[in-house]
Amino acid sequence: MPNTTLSPGLSSLKSLFAYKAWANKELFAALASVDAAAYPAQAHKAIRILNHVYVADRIFQAHLQGRAHGYTATNTKETPALEALAAEVQALDAWYLAYASGLSPAALQEEVRFTFTDGDSGRMRREEILLHIITHGGYHRGAAGEVISSASVAPPRDLYTRFLHASEPGRRQ
Repeated sequence: MPNTTLSPGLSSLKSLFAYKAWANKELFAALASVDAAAYPAQAHKAIRILNHVYVADRIFQAHLQGRAHGYTATNTKETPALEALAAEVQALDAWYLAYASGLSPAALQEEVRFTFTDGDSGRMRREEILLHIITHGGYHRGAAGEVISSASVAPPRDLYTRFLHASEPGRRQ
């Protein structure tokens, strides 16, 4: 049952996952404008970076759901097509937004035990996993932005403040 009265922490998580989805959409659009024939190495590297983020997000989604994820590494051997990856990321971003929006404050504090792809055991609170997903994605979006910049495409301005003002223009008044 979704939590309809969000605590400040849950409200922030919901906002951060909306921001993540927005930033990913902008970055994938910028990456689609890279001339892959002229800059094949940059296009490939940026897709590999974003695929790694997708795989890590899927792994932690499985941890949150208490199920096996089937990954043996934090990236896949094959590089997906940009369009397919963008669609998968968009769907996963929607899942995380719905998941974070539906948690109770008590659920955020629940500990999740899991095994990393290297075989080591780990445990984190649900809130820590969600914050990891946010920070990990931001780090790698920046790296991918640098790569597409070297392919003569300006990366989007991946700023939380920009997202807040775009999604709530009244904040500029």
